[in-house]
Amino acid sequence: MFEWSEEDLMIRDALRGFIDKEVRPHIDELESGKLPPYDIARKLYKTFGVDKMALEALEKELEAEAKGEKKPGGGGGNMADTTFLLLNTEIAGVSLGIIASMGVSSLTAGTIRSRGTLAQKKRWLPELVTMEKVGSWAITEPDSGSDAIGGMKSTVRRDGEDYILNGNKTFITNGPYADTIVVFAKLDEGNPDVDKRNRKVLTFVLDSGMEGLTQGKPFKKMGMMSSPTGELFFDNVRLTKDRLLGETEDTGADSRGSEGAKSGFTAERVGIAALSLGIINECLRLSVDYAKERTLWGKNIGQFQLIQLKLAEMEIARINVQNMVFSAVERAKAGKPLSLSEASAMKLYSSKAATDVAMEAVQLFGGNGYMAEYRVEQLARDAKSLMIYAGSNEVQVGHVAKGLLAK
Repeated sequence: MFEWSEEDLMIRDALRGFIDKEVRPHIDELESGKLPPYDIARKLYKTFGVDKMALEALEKELEAEAKGEKKPGGGGGNMADTTFLLLNTEIAGVSLGIIASMGVSSLTAGTIRSRGTLAQKKRWLPELVTMEKVGSWAITEPDSGSDAIGGMKSTVRRDGEDYILNGNKTFITNGPYADTIVVFAKLDEGNPDVDKRNRKVLTFVLDSGMEGLTQGKPFKKMGMMSSPTGELFFDNVRLTKDRLLGETEDTGADSRGSEGAKSGFTAERVGIAALSLGIINECLRLSVDYAKERTLWGKNIGQFQLIQLKLAEMEIARINVQNMVFSAVERAKAGKPLSLSEASAMKLYSSKAATDVAMEAVQLFGGNGYMAEYRVEQLARDAKSLMIYAGSNEVQVGHVAKGLLAK
């Protein structure tokens, strides 16, 4: 794949029409936090039939699983779906937070889909895949952001047939409003000889309103403000075994039970490239238009070589990141999705490219670029979040290097 198909371009244009009508008029409300993004996301799903298609695909998958048949699909996940990618890139360039909230809700569903029992899938997935209910994926903690597994302090202990959950999570996308929450916690078996870093990680599904669960208010952030982010607190939350994903503590060869988290990281990091592409596209569009319209000394600034250099470098970044995304699509379609180290490389490069492009767009606009009215300042704030979101870029360096050294 080296370019969007004619069908893709038709979908892209329809998406742009929806964004112009349903998203751009509400940017100020979204950015202030007055308007949570979920109703807009649901309207998007309904407008393009995403909710019906997702539900139909889920029903076929569950029916096949009930019969013991092979699940449909090539194992590539959403990266094989160009409609999904276009949706990500187009909305990211206008309101990154909307797509972040949708993406994490999808990640929540994906974790249940890949690790849950048939009964668990039937219980939670229908409302999640249609966005009728909002999901959140809770792994990050105040003292264990980059060291998410080793430094995790949230614990569950057995209490008869049930489990008791204690601890807290932070920087949780959708946390303040989530209906369904996937939570990672370490099993405390009361053995002081077991290193806390090496305790087994179990994954549970919680519902809002459970006794002992508190969902904090949305944080005020530098960027991506249209995506509610907050804390979750667990005070002796009682969990029945049917909330343990897979309904078993047996994690097989994965002694700590962390592979599920790693697969989530891979999906998130590949997705960052699509979001980065959306920001780069919008910055380039706005910058080209401004370079044609803004005049100095009797000329439009697009005639000045330094402005041309900025535009050229933006275009190079766009080509590089788009090629990464297209490559990931082909890999997913072939049933050969990227490894964690490859996904980390994509995330590392694309997020930095998006941030560099957005900051250069602000510079190109001069004083106007610093004003909210011209929108590039919002894109710069949003882009910066991608260098931290889904694992800081400094952590990605380690993953990339480990992947190389393991060969």
